[in-house]
This record gives sequence, structure tokens and C-alpha cells, in this order.
Amino acid sequence: MSETVKPIVTRAGHEDTRTGQSGGAVRVSGVSPQHTPATRIWYGKVSNEPGYRSLPHHHGEAETGGYVLKGRARIYFGADYAEYIDMSEGDFVFVPPFMPHVEANMSRDAELVWLTARTPENIVVNLDDVPDASLPGYVRPGA
Repeated sequence: MSETVKPIVTRAGHEDTRTGQSGGAVRVSGVSPQHTPATRIWYGKVSNEPGYRSLPHHHGEAETGGYVLKGRARIYFGADYAEYIDMSEGDFVFVPPFMPHVEANMSRDAELVWLTARTPENIVVNLDDVPDASLPGYVRPGA
């Protein structure tokens, strides 16, 4: 290994924001090909404001690992997004490639923060939106 290869630190507040977004899920990258020498990983933070959700989307060929750092999350998936799993602080989740899903913050007063690793890259393919009422148990703030 070359003597010139060194760890790269992305300082707080300097994360890369040129990453795929999906509605109310805001992604910032700490490690990605966009701003580090990384070639096969995207690692970042995803946040949802209280009560808000992502658009339906999938991550193409990418395998995704998530960790709920703060808050209460729900991932809707399956036919018409009728199935879901709930998670809270400290839970990990694996989302398979090409799986359409919606990520929701189930709290109406606290932010949801995920740490997310994706390989080979942060692929975000947004799909047609669905009505909030079609997502079991989801109620948007102010509705």
C-alpha cells in the first residue's frame, strides 16, 4: 500500500449533500465517491422531520444497511406498501436490492435519524407517490 494513502475525515457540517433524495428523507454523505477516494461504499446519515416520510423508492442494485440512531421508524414494503416493520433507537435493518419501500418517522414531535451504509453507491430510484391514507397507521402532521 502506498505511503500516501491516508484516512479521510469528513468533519461535522461538511458532509456531501449532492446525494439522491426522496421527499421527506434527507440524505447527507460522510463517505462516498462524490467526496472521498471511496469506490464501493456510500455511508451517511438520513433524517426525517417529525411525522414525515420518504417517497416510495428503491436503491437499485445496492444492498442497504441502516441503523436507527434516534427516533421511531417504520418501513413500508410489499404489495401496495401494506406490510411494514417498526424500529426504534439501536435497531439495525437490511433492505435488499430493488425492494420498493417508504421510510416514515412515526413520531409527531421528534426527528428520526438513520446511519446508512450502501454498496456499491447511493442509488435512489424514486417511484410514483402513494396517498398517505394507503400506508397503515401513518398520519402526516397537520392532517
